[in-house]
Amino acid sequence: MGREVSESCVDSLLTEMVSSYCDRFYTNKPELAARRIEAIGFQVGLQLSERYTMERPRFSDHLEAIKFICKDFWSELFKKQIDNLKTNHRGTFVLQDNRFRWLARTSIDPLPEKEDLAQDNSPAESKSAQATSMHLYFPCGIIRGALQNLGIPCAVTADISNLPAFLYYYPFPTFFSFIIQKLYQ
Repeated sequence: MGREVSESCVDSLLTEMVSSYCDRFYTNKPELAARRIEAIGFQVGLQLSERYTMERPRFSDHLEAIKFICKDFWSELFKKQIDNLKTNHRGTFVLQDNRFRWLARTSIDPLPEKEDLAQDNSPAESKSAQATSMHLYFPCGIIRGALQNLGIPCAVTADISNLPAFLYYYPFPTFFSFIIQKLYQ
């Protein structure tokens, strides 16, 4: 029987980590906060992939390793497989999760009541998009670390371009794509 951590503990840890790095440690440097959050995720991904592949033979090609991430690795982390995997067969992979569990119970502060909703909402939208992206640096780091351990150096980003326009209201969306760009050496 493996050791498991409650989902609510992981949710709280992620929220507190993002809050600490963005609001306390690097208040005026969001890019530095993002790098630190991603670096923590990278270390976690390295260690988790080491644990989950200890008893397996090495993967013969990159596609096999990506499939492992989509099926087995994702199942260990989120109790479900990736919903969709796409590739251009030139080193770019898109992993799509339609119900990303770590953000399902997360919300952002609503707009202050004194602001007029008829005005331009771009500051609120950019604030919510930034809050969403800050929460996604950690899983991007986990994916990058896991793939690095499997011998695939890559860059991982989260695509939040398909977020709904009403994002500045309470709930976070849970539909995300993680884009993996293999780095050639």
